[in-house]
This record gives sequence, structure tokens and C-alpha cells, in this order.
Amino acid sequence: MKRLTKSAHDKILLGVCGGIAEYLGWDATIVRIIFVFAAILGVGTFVLLYLVLAIIMPRA
Repeated sequence: MKRLTKSAHDKILLGVCGGIAEYLGWDATIVRIIFVFAAILGVGTFVLLYLVLAIIMPRA
């Protein structure tokens, strides 16, 4: 069973996008690009979501 965890080796800031990419089987760069566009269009909502995920996601 796969678990959503922060990435230990594919991280730039806190490993959240890297962990999501590993969980989905995607490239981490694509997840980061999607996050940046969503953060710009969502006027910061995704930045808050990122911080919440960084707090609640366990480390790998």
C-alpha cells in the first residue's frame, strides 16, 4: 500500500511536491509547475495548502 509522504531525496523546499509526484508516479517538475500556476491563479490559496501539507504529511 502506497502512502503519501514528503520526499526525502526529491525536495527543493520541504519535499511536499516531490512526495506528491512520487505518490502519483509523475515527474516532480510537472507537479511543481502545476503548483506554481495554481498558486498564482488561486491568489495564495495553494501556498496555504502547501504549508498545511508540509505540517501534516509524514516524512518518508
